[in-house]
Amino acid sequence: MLHKKLAPFPKDFLWGASTSAYQVEGAHLEDGKGPSCQDVKTVPAGTSELDVCADQYHRYKEDIALMAEMGFKTYRFSVSWSRLLPEGTGKVNPKGIEYYNNLIDECLKYGIEPLVTMFHFDMPAALDKRGSWGNRESVDWFVNFAKLLFENFGDRVKYWLTINEQNILTLAGPVIGTLMIPEGCTNVLKEIYQQNHHMMVAQAKAMELCHQMLPHAKIGPAPNISLVYPASCKPEDTMAAQNFNAIRNWLYLDMAVYGRYNNLVWSYLKENDALPEFMPGDEESMKNAHPDFIGFNYYNTSTVKANHEDEYKRSSSEDQQSAGKVAGLYDSFRNPNLTVTEFGWEIDPLGFRNTIREIYSRYHLPMIVTENGLGAYDTLTEDGKVHDPYRIEYLRQHITAMRLAVSDGCDMMGYCPWSAIDLISTHEGMRKRYGFIYVDRDEFDLKTLDRYRKDSFFWYKKVIATNGEDLSD
Repeated sequence: MLHKKLAPFPKDFLWGASTSAYQVEGAHLEDGKGPSCQDVKTVPAGTSELDVCADQYHRYKEDIALMAEMGFKTYRFSVSWSRLLPEGTGKVNPKGIEYYNNLIDECLKYGIEPLVTMFHFDMPAALDKRGSWGNRESVDWFVNFAKLLFENFGDRVKYWLTINEQNILTLAGPVIGTLMIPEGCTNVLKEIYQQNHHMMVAQAKAMELCHQMLPHAKIGPAPNISLVYPASCKPEDTMAAQNFNAIRNWLYLDMAVYGRYNNLVWSYLKENDALPEFMPGDEESMKNAHPDFIGFNYYNTSTVKANHEDEYKRSSSEDQQSAGKVAGLYDSFRNPNLTVTEFGWEIDPLGFRNTIREIYSRYHLPMIVTENGLGAYDTLTEDGKVHDPYRIEYLRQHITAMRLAVSDGCDMMGYCPWSAIDLISTHEGMRKRYGFIYVDRDEFDLKTLDRYRKDSFFWYKKVIATNGEDLSD
C-alpha cells in the first residue's frame, strides 16, 4: 500500500528503550538477592558471567539521567524475581524492594514512564530445583510474585508486561538456559507444552489480578512476533508458513487475547500425544485475562518451506531467531532477498511493517514494540566516541516501516528498541552490543564501566524530540 501522505506518530507516543535485569544489573548476589537460573547456568564458552553485566544496580542514577537526556518517554526494564524473593516464594528481601522503588522514582523524576516486565528469563534457582514451569505450583508462584509487584510498585507503574518471549522459552529454551526437562521424560513435546500451558495460565491470572488491584493500570503480553513467509508460491510452502506462524506466533497471542488455543497448534499437539492437561479453573482464567495492549519483540522475519517427512520429529532451533524444523510441518529456509547482521540475523524492515499489520488485523489492540535492534561489534575511539552508522540505519529503516504501519491504520502506542545501554547478550556475551550507550568493558576485562554516548544516542535524541519526523543523520 502506497501513501501520498504519512500519518504522524501519536502525540503521546512512548519513545524509549529496553533492558532486562539479569543482563544489565549485575550485583547478582548482592544485598540479599538469591541466585536465578541465569546465575547458576554454564555460560557459553568465551562469554562472561552475569555477575557484573553493565553494573546498572550501582549506576542506575547515571543511566536514567542519560535516558532523560535522550528524551525517553518510557523505560522498559524487568524486575529480578530472586532479588525480591531470594527463594522465589516466602520471605521478601527489603533491599530488593528498595532498589526497584529507587529505580522507579528516578524514572518518574525525569518524567519517564516505567514499563515493567514481570518475568524475563530469570526463574529463581530455588524454584528451578522444584521443577520450574514444569511444576503446576509455578502458576501460584508467579501470581504471588505479581501480587508483590502490584502492592509495592502499582501506585507508580501504569504499564506492565507479563512474560518476555514466552514463545522463545518454549521453542528455544535450552539456548537461553531456561528449559527444564525432567530426567527420564519420555514425551518431551508434551512436557514442553505443559510448561507452556502453566505460563499461559499464570499470565492470565496475573492480568486478571492486575485489573482487580490496579484498575487504572494497563497490562499486556510480550512475545517475540516474527511473521513467517513461504519459501515460494507453492501451496505446500504457504501451508508450511501457516503452520509455523501458528506455532511461533499466533498460539501465544490467541491465548493472551482470546483465551483459547490456536486450532492448528492444538491439532499438532493432539497428533503427537502432547496435549496439555487443564486443571479446574484454567479455561475460565484464560478467558478472563483481557490484555489492554500487545507488547512484542521484533528482530526479523522467518521463511520456511514444506517438510514432507512422515515421522514426526522436532528439531530445536539453533538460536532464538531460527525456525528449525518439524517433520510434516515446516523446514527453515534462508531468505535470499534479505541481508544479515554481523551475527547472522536477517534484516527485514518491510517485514516489521508486515508483522505489525498482521498483528493488528488479528487482534485490534494497541501495540508497543518492546524490543527491536541491531547487535554489532562497536569500537570506542581514543577520544571517547562510538561511531555506529549501521545501527542508525537499521533503526531508521524500522522506524520508517513502523510509521508506514501507522499510516496503514495500525494503533501503535510506543517503541522501545533493544537496548538502552550495552548489556550481556544471552548467548553471545558483551561483544555483541545493542545499546545507545557504550559501557567501557570487554568480555572479561571490566575496565572502568564508564558510560559513553554513541552516535546513535544523539540521533535517537533527535528522533524523539521530533516525534519521529526527523530521521536524518
